[in-house]
Amino acid sequence: MTLAPRSAKDLHQQAFPSRRSAVLGDRGMVATSQPLAAQAGLRTLHAGGNAIDAAVTAAAALAVVEPTGCGLGGDCFALVYHAATGKVSAFDGSGRSPLAQTRDVITASGQDTMPQRGALSVTVPGAVDAWQRLLDAFGRCSMADVLAPAIRLAEDGYPVSELIASAWRRSEALLGQHPPATTHWLPGGRAPRAGERFHAPAYARCLRTIAEGGAGAFYRGAIAEDLASTCQAAGGYLDVADLAAHRGRWVDPIHTDFLGARIWQCPPPGQGLATLLAMGFAQRGPAELGAPSFGSFEHLHGLIEAVRLAFADAEAHIADPEHHPAPLADLLAPDYLAARGAAIDAERCRPSPTAGIPGRGGTVYVSTVDEEGNGCSLIFSNYMGFGSGLVGATTGIPLQNRGAGFTLAWDHPNGYAPGKRPFHTIIPGLATRADNGSLLAVFGVMGGHMQPQGQLQVMLDICAYDMDPQRALDAPRFQVTPQGRLALEPWFGDDVRQRLAAAGHDLLSRETTPGAGSFGGGQIIALTPENVRVGGSDPRKDGLVATQ
Repeated sequence: MTLAPRSAKDLHQQAFPSRRSAVLGDRGMVATSQPLAAQAGLRTLHAGGNAIDAAVTAAAALAVVEPTGCGLGGDCFALVYHAATGKVSAFDGSGRSPLAQTRDVITASGQDTMPQRGALSVTVPGAVDAWQRLLDAFGRCSMADVLAPAIRLAEDGYPVSELIASAWRRSEALLGQHPPATTHWLPGGRAPRAGERFHAPAYARCLRTIAEGGAGAFYRGAIAEDLASTCQAAGGYLDVADLAAHRGRWVDPIHTDFLGARIWQCPPPGQGLATLLAMGFAQRGPAELGAPSFGSFEHLHGLIEAVRLAFADAEAHIADPEHHPAPLADLLAPDYLAARGAAIDAERCRPSPTAGIPGRGGTVYVSTVDEEGNGCSLIFSNYMGFGSGLVGATTGIPLQNRGAGFTLAWDHPNGYAPGKRPFHTIIPGLATRADNGSLLAVFGVMGGHMQPQGQLQVMLDICAYDMDPQRALDAPRFQVTPQGRLALEPWFGDDVRQRLAAAGHDLLSRETTPGAGSFGGGQIIALTPENVRVGGSDPRKDGLVATQ
């Protein structure tokens, strides 16, 4: 009797669904996709830190305990609600492409599309700088304080959780192609199984270096030299100068009103614009939003069409705003949203272009609220699992593959160029009440192209169907795949499947429907009018909600 989890079976393959109650509290709360990281963030709140300190603590811990989705070599975006002022702030922690890597270099290597993995997909990691900037602007704790739990986990080891073990195992072939990746992340030549203890001593040393020297110790010195030399040895162009020049940026958040809530997103190059567009189209289109329509054709069809229209606009406009600024005011104008929503046919799927968004990726998300009512919505990612597949020889840091988000088309706003930020899938979400500006929820849904449509569905469940955050995350979802096809989780019945197919939707069969993980994994902390915190954690992930 080992008592370890037997296997990370997909949620859709379980004999019966599990049900979690929403977590309630009246002080601080942390929700993440891995329990040890949630507990790390909670300890920071207990020690006097605020929501921003707790979010960075949890993110750093996730870099250790969920390396399949994030790491020191990834990017980070965040939204912050400042309770004292009611202001929402946004931070773009995305990195740029290497200055020495040109489009001609990529095409000369035989590529006619952006490489999805390997050295040419590497961009500058922005996460560590983002953590420092968030702490400097809003935190009470030092970098050493917030990294301490992650250092302990890396040094002492931790038991690998169930779904993360499954994702790690799927990355064995990728990690096996690069000797440092095998050394650092495949102990004994294979991924650790659920319940096995994993140590990350090289990661611990890097975290200690950053704790002592701040973000500058990541972007200059031995860590930067290891990352640059690792990429160059594999045929890439990341240079120490690219790392030293990196600096994320505070940006103006964008928003739209949705069923009594004001939904906030980071602006491009993230795809948060797609969330706002889908919400705007959906509430102005033919979809029936409210009981008893949940799960019906009338509910689903209009939402699906709104997502398709939003992806078409996102693909056309989202890019590095320093190169191609999107017409945000025009896209989010009520008249435009109304016109696009009215164009949705109530009975038929109208063929339209869909976004060229790459497929399933690896991402982690953290939501935090503190006793004072500050909130932080933070998302952090290597992009696709272990990213590029390249790992620093001495640091053990996986380098992200965010360059895969570019296109090689010369005339596209998101076309590749040196020193440019790519289209980004990761998007934190935050909602305030439209009438008084108070904090309503910090939320996020992980999973590449699922993120905008996942955010639409969970916030619709809360705003239109009066679900608490846990029920909204438990609820079944649809997804428009990157290829423009439609997938439904198994809960939806044959009658609605048949009606959607008859309306022209290219519906995946039950047998070819992807697993639960591809329908996203979210975390939500909402506040009632009486300021009770209500937390939910997606059953499609290993995580939980921890509260004071």
